[in-house]
Amino acid sequence: MGRIHKGLRNQARINDRPSIQKPHLFYLPDVPSIPFFPRDAHRHDIEVLEASYPIILAEFQAVYQRGIDTKLGWSYQGPKGQTVFPLYNAGVCVASNCRACPCTYRTLLSLRTFISSNSLGSAGFWFLGPGATLGGAYGPTNTRLRCHLGLQTPAQCELVVGGEPQCWSEGHCLLVDDSFLHTISHNGGAEDGPRVIFSVDLWHPNVAAAERQALDYIFAPEQ
Repeated sequence: MGRIHKGLRNQARINDRPSIQKPHLFYLPDVPSIPFFPRDAHRHDIEVLEASYPIILAEFQAVYQRGIDTKLGWSYQGPKGQTVFPLYNAGVCVASNCRACPCTYRTLLSLRTFISSNSLGSAGFWFLGPGATLGGAYGPTNTRLRCHLGLQTPAQCELVVGGEPQCWSEGHCLLVDDSFLHTISHNGGAEDGPRVIFSVDLWHPNVAAAERQALDYIFAPEQ
């Protein structure tokens, strides 16, 4: 628990770190990190998500065919061209959206490391239209890894984290530490269609069980 106390003591100086890794909400000291993690870091959860790819894709397509509208559970994030259909938003289950995607919801609950009990964790479908670019940003914390399951991944899409570029692949997961500076771009045309991923926040493998419980308490979700 010493790292938690140290992180809280240093909270006021979190934005003073001249670094390519600069989470804007909570930094846990002495956590080893790289922009992209190997599959072995969360092999069980990755295998569960990839095995569920066909049904997750089918449920996304059913939701998408109803239309993208805030009245239908979607939210707009950032610039025009990016929308999210959240199943969990900042640790809170979006019940109506989970009912619309029951198999995807059950898959989420079967994951061992999904952050479901505090405001650092979210999960949902992220939709990025052709021509959209999300400028450099930092995620809120280095205590999580963001897992991206590729659902629809046109060739002209790219994710750059900590200066390292990667591309999504349909049916496969990327493990990303988004506390590093990162950018996302879709440089394709209208004929390429949107980029769609299923994004899930997982605990960083170096965060101990007692530290996870403490963070659940400190960052308890707002109901």
